[in-house]
Amino acid sequence: MKLSRRAVRNVVRAGSAEVPPLERAEKAQPHRDAIVDLHGSCEGNLVRVHEELIKKGAALSYQALTAFCRRHGIGHEPKVAAGHYSFDPGEEMQHDTSPHMASIGGQLHRAQTAGLVLCYSRLEFFQLYPRFRRFECKLFMTDALVYMDGACAFCGIDNTHVVVLKGTGRDMVPVPEMEAFAERYRFTWRAHEKGDANRSAYVERAFHHFENNFLAGRKFRDWDDANAQAREWCDKVNAGYKSKLKASPRKLYAAERPHLRPLPAWAPPVYLLHQRMVDLEGYVSVQTNRYSVPDRYLGRQLEVRETNVAIEIYDGPRLVATHARIPQPLGHRSLLAEHRRRRGQGAKRAMEAGFEERAILAKLPELAEYVAAVKKRAAGRGTVALRRLLGL
Repeated sequence: MKLSRRAVRNVVRAGSAEVPPLERAEKAQPHRDAIVDLHGSCEGNLVRVHEELIKKGAALSYQALTAFCRRHGIGHEPKVAAGHYSFDPGEEMQHDTSPHMASIGGQLHRAQTAGLVLCYSRLEFFQLYPRFRRFECKLFMTDALVYMDGACAFCGIDNTHVVVLKGTGRDMVPVPEMEAFAERYRFTWRAHEKGDANRSAYVERAFHHFENNFLAGRKFRDWDDANAQAREWCDKVNAGYKSKLKASPRKLYAAERPHLRPLPAWAPPVYLLHQRMVDLEGYVSVQTNRYSVPDRYLGRQLEVRETNVAIEIYDGPRLVATHARIPQPLGHRSLLAEHRRRRGQGAKRAMEAGFEERAILAKLPELAEYVAAVKKRAAGRGTVALRRLLGL
């Protein structure tokens, strides 16, 4: 074994099978105060700290310096155990959003992905939106809670401005609009403390799977197709076995379902309300897109309700027109068939005889050629000239 007699003698005299720790002085210990000062003046750059120590005559390698700083906590935060959060059935669900690039309609679009996860069963639901405002948040939460067939007591969020009016963590105050929405479904918004991202680990882990599994290599015709495929993907994932859970989320959901807050018997539809003036072309504008209305409403102010799938235009309580909603602000026009004017219809109206012309020809039919000549030479349709002729 190539051991010296002295080494064997020392082990026998020690009377222990454990190897005693090797204690030796650290080369950087005499320079500790200088290292601490240089770490501050060099803004934490250990390469510069090492260069300055060498200038002062220290015989110290860069590796020895970094190891010394790690052991003594110079420039390093002390390690803290991550801990573990456990939730009872129906206690908490977690909601979050994240931007992703998705191929929709043959082009790459920046999609806002919204997700909701039940913390006990890990049942998850995802949808994609062109943008994410409070309107889209309420649309998503409505669809997600219907998919879950209930709501947990709390909904964890990450201090998003969509929900938060002011404050963070326990001091968070939600926007009244979003607080009223939560009361309707009998849950409470709960934001995690600032910097405590592990608090929303369940939904963050689900987002990682969604980004690297669902979005990878998939192409969609439009936003409706993307969300339909996302729902099918969620059904498949929720039915799959997860080794960490020793079951599938759908199977655990069967145990969690009785503990969820039941959905209201009726909930008002989610929509954005706009007041719009009909322009001279017979359109109202919503998010740069234009939607047609009948000609009799030209110059009138109408009420426009923007829902998830439709644009509903009202004149007071009366429904004027319904269009399929264009989800992105693209400057497109939506013209209904009943609002489309036939070719030549405007020219035909211009050629029709007015009241003055009909009155003159009724009294003196022989003036037909003269009236036609007056209309041809007079400005506009000749209404003023014919009115003077009628007054003779």
